[in-house]
Amino acid sequence: MKRATAGWWFVAPALAVIGIFFVLPVAAALLVSFTDFDIYALADIRNLRVVGLRNYVRLLETPEFWHALGNTLYFVVVGVPLSIAASLGTALLLDSRLARATSFFRTALFMPVVTTLVAVAVIWRYLLNTRYGLINYALGRLGVAPIDWLGDPHWAMPAIILFAVWKSFGYNMVILFAGLQSIPRELYEAARMDGASVLQQFRYITVPSLAPILLMVSILTIAGHFQLFAEPYVMTQGGPLQSTVSVLYFMYEEGFKWWNLGSASAVAFLLFLLIFAVTVVQLWLAPRRAVVA
Repeated sequence: MKRATAGWWFVAPALAVIGIFFVLPVAAALLVSFTDFDIYALADIRNLRVVGLRNYVRLLETPEFWHALGNTLYFVVVGVPLSIAASLGTALLLDSRLARATSFFRTALFMPVVTTLVAVAVIWRYLLNTRYGLINYALGRLGVAPIDWLGDPHWAMPAIILFAVWKSFGYNMVILFAGLQSIPRELYEAARMDGASVLQQFRYITVPSLAPILLMVSILTIAGHFQLFAEPYVMTQGGPLQSTVSVLYFMYEEGFKWWNLGSASAVAFLLFLLIFAVTVVQLWLAPRRAVVA
């Protein structure tokens, strides 16, 4: 009993921090989502009224919300496979027998992850500039006409996806590289002696061994991509023609542009339910050995 009590005293500070800065704000936001909390309620709390599920119903009837959700799903469906593929491909290259200076390349490729997003987003705005951007300059040398990356509704989201993949793939690369390092080399040697090709080794050794890590990486990456906000906020401000407005950007406008804090809180919990549902589906579809491991 004394040991158990001592253990609770040790974790009490961490639990207190979690309760104050996570549990209480989430609970307060949930309560606010059932009210018409707006700028008038900020001025006088007596103007606050409980509206039940009206905020949620109104959001589901708002075309702008569905448009933002469609943009977010586009970002997730295209960006997540590209990010995981880039991370896995880079990790495989660093883990190969021909790789040299792996520590240097791991550090260099991980640097975008720890770089301030706003700073690199501003740099990418210059790289993607139609007139004097380096990307259009390189395309021009190949005979391709300049592309209005951030001003064309058809190219704005692909440009943001490209930036997001470059910014975040190094994080998953480090995780996958560590997983590759943990695979016994004897398995590959035995497979080569049996005449297995490189693709067969990847299919029957690498992928099954990385299954738990790939599941974790996919869950974290999808959850992170659903929370798209900073990239369009800095690079396009939701434009052009609302083509880069995400669910979180829509929530930001509801809460801090129009001061509909009740509606903004409802958006947050709808997004939470969506991420939770996608995660449950991933765990359900994943191989049993990946979930158990």
